[in-house]
Amino acid sequence: MQQRTEHSLERLLPPAAIAPQRLHQAMRYAVLGGGKRVRPLLCHAAGELTGADPARLDIAACAVELIHVYSLVHDDLPCMDDDVLRRGKPTCHVEFDQATAMLAGDALQPLAFQLLAEHSLTDEAQQQLDMLRLLAQAAGSRGMAGGQAIDLAAVGQPLSLAELEYMHIRKTGALIRAAVLLGALCGKPLAEAELARLDHYAKIVGLLFQVVDDILDSAADTATLGKTAGKDAARNKPTYVSLLGLAGAKEKAAELRTAAHAALAPFGDAARRLGELTNFIVDRSF
Repeated sequence: MQQRTEHSLERLLPPAAIAPQRLHQAMRYAVLGGGKRVRPLLCHAAGELTGADPARLDIAACAVELIHVYSLVHDDLPCMDDDVLRRGKPTCHVEFDQATAMLAGDALQPLAFQLLAEHSLTDEAQQQLDMLRLLAQAAGSRGMAGGQAIDLAAVGQPLSLAELEYMHIRKTGALIRAAVLLGALCGKPLAEAELARLDHYAKIVGLLFQVVDDILDSAADTATLGKTAGKDAARNKPTYVSLLGLAGAKEKAAELRTAAHAALAPFGDAARRLGELTNFIVDRSF
């Protein structure tokens, strides 16, 4: 499925040979050839739960991944996290330049919404509009961008567990939730209670991903991560590890994994791939 997403992204991104070539080269450099594609995988797995057409899921999955990559390109800039390594290769602004990297991120974001607007993802026009709104909210000031703003303001500041979760529900969790819900909405309608249960799962797994990310940043090396290890501690950023300790963060991850599987249990075998991805998110580190 990761290879399928790679091929879809390669097809949907503007070719590097058309003008403006350097911008398109930077966009393709940032997106292609790296990453675990967790969000597209979750999108496809949720779509499997509702019997969605894989071709529709390709579009939804790529749209979410484009938003994710645009955020990485901007996060790595000197004005944000100032990092030089991403997915095992130089960051976009190092490989090209800061202005080109900024524009690449700027271009990837609207491309995501263009894909959602020009492809049929559902048989109901209103539902497709709802899907556009869902991704926009996940990426905006009440979602990912807002969470990043809170994160920047929290450097060097002590946060409670509730405050940390409030930040990460937005910074990391919102887009993961969108990936799950967009995938599900590409298929057969779920009952209201079923959709609420899937939404609950998506919120749990979004937090789980961040807890594990904090553990990785603390415990893994740069070669394993494909990005600079230990940068959160070096910048005195609040994390689950700084708040709970490494053992406490691992315990938190185990609790969230259990809760995620419990949320999926009523779906039975239809949610098998979502359950496998939940384990993958945890087991990639310990």
